[in-house]
Amino acid sequence: MPREGPRLGPVRRPPRGVRKEDYAKRDYFDLWFPALAPSAKWVSWALAEPFTDARWVKYAKNYRREMAAPEARRVLQLLALLSQQTDFSVGCYCADEARCHRRLLCEVLIEHGAKMKGL
Repeated sequence: MPREGPRLGPVRRPPRGVRKEDYAKRDYFDLWFPALAPSAKWVSWALAEPFTDARWVKYAKNYRREMAAPEARRVLQLLALLSQQTDFSVGCYCADEARCHRRLLCEVLIEHGAKMKGL
């Protein structure tokens, strides 16, 4: 897409059976970026059962807590700063963006001052 910019893949696990150099060629993302993915613990928890409203609230709270850690916060601040000058995209494998960490990530980026489109 025009003005999509680099596509970041903030996912815990890269696509199975796909070589790193083929992520972009196969239209997954340009850069695997697990630093902004939920921890393995919360990915497993999320995949264990379908989301109910209560499970989603718990998941969102824990993802936001992980993104408040110093290392994640520095990455978020960097991306927020970069967003003022360039476009980039964030993606995931989830079919339902309303119940996906990428939506939470976009919200957290906005809270850090990121300039975002299409949320």
